[in-house]
Amino acid sequence: MADEKKRLFTGLQTSGQLHIGNYLGALKPFVELYGEYESYLMVADYHALTSLKDPKQLTGGIVDVVADYVAAGVNPAQATIFKQSDVPEHTELAWIFDCLVSVPFLQQAHAYKDKVAKGLEANAGLFTYPMLMAADILLYDTDIVPVGEDQRQHIEYAREAAAKFNTAYGETFKEPKEHIPESVGTIPGVDGKKMSKSYGNTIPLFGTDDAIRAAVMSIKTDSTAVGAPLDTDKDITFALHRHFTPNLAEIQKRYNDGTIGYKESKELLAHNIIATVAPMREKRAALSREAVIQILKDGAEVARARASEKMKEVRQKIGVALY
Repeated sequence: MADEKKRLFTGLQTSGQLHIGNYLGALKPFVELYGEYESYLMVADYHALTSLKDPKQLTGGIVDVVADYVAAGVNPAQATIFKQSDVPEHTELAWIFDCLVSVPFLQQAHAYKDKVAKGLEANAGLFTYPMLMAADILLYDTDIVPVGEDQRQHIEYAREAAAKFNTAYGETFKEPKEHIPESVGTIPGVDGKKMSKSYGNTIPLFGTDDAIRAAVMSIKTDSTAVGAPLDTDKDITFALHRHFTPNLAEIQKRYNDGTIGYKESKELLAHNIIATVAPMREKRAALSREAVIQILKDGAEVARARASEKMKEVRQKIGVALY
């Protein structure tokens, strides 16, 4: 009999239109990983309420993020894709964890501290956010959670919540481990800064061919004359070639020889990005809203069944299960 697969859990953020930095840093590594595990992909719609107060935007974001992951290669038949608000056990368990941790403990959370440091309003949801995230993860007896290095603390908080509950009520929750994928490095935007919507320097992932070409052709370059060698260590276009161009060694040689100019390099890059994106874009366009909703409904049934069983055990342990 084959060993059971370990369980993977991740939360999908409803963050609007994706760019190639999102694809290289999050979607592509996840697509390469999820099939090795029994995977749960949760759309974090209740988490989004800490900052998003536009119902239409939230609804659209839920549909979009599921479509994005499916288009990027996630097979709904091989993963449980659901939204947080469809499984009420998440918020129920979060309340129980809130009653086990201290205010000073929650005050150490990075997201909360950052907002306070910037003088921004930190609502109570943001303050208790780590315990809802802990509930998300621990409800499914998760083994690993893929995160970036900057999110390591979230998993530490989940382990702490599990340990506190286990100490108070007996062994109940598995302590998960973070899985930090090998870094693809910082993906530069068209101006050389980190690619980010907030900087307005992105190349759209699911944009039209013309939109992708326009963004690529706007990449900032220096004043090196045509025919002179180009610096592969400093050129933004070449940095992106590393992720999209199969014949990288040939392009690098032409940079060193001075036999390629910035315009041709950008045209080649745009062609290679479009070749990568086009099949995903077509798949996304063919995925109807109704199909996405069905994926979420199917996933919710699976997630609710597992979460319900876990919460029966939790209610018994804490003493509220009278009947």
